[in-house]
Amino acid sequence: QVQLVESGGGLVQAGGSLRLSCTASGNFGTILVSGWHRQAPGNRRELVASISSNGRTNYADSVKGRFTISRDNAKNTVYLHMNSLKREDAAVYYCFATTVRVGVPYDSWGQGTQVTVSS
Repeated sequence: QVQLVESGGGLVQAGGSLRLSCTASGNFGTILVSGWHRQAPGNRRELVASISSNGRTNYADSVKGRFTISRDNAKNTVYLHMNSLKREDAAVYYCFATTVRVGVPYDSWGQGTQVTVSS
């Protein structure tokens, strides 16, 4: 099982920056992919960014050029650097990690962290 703990959310003015972190713990093998989804009130949950075990990254079109996902394997931590934040970025951000058990992939989720953007 994988336990994910998120941190880094908060209140920021439009145009500002935040860094989210997500640390994995527990007994697990390779994390195939990790990243963040987000959900704003009234909206469905959407994929924001992800990074695979081989370092391949993927971003939602709405955050390309502003957000950067990275990882520190030694710390079992993935980071989401969010720059030039917009009001539209305000949401609860949920870290996820996809692992494999008995050959079957499954997702684990963090507790969520609130990002609020003011203008």
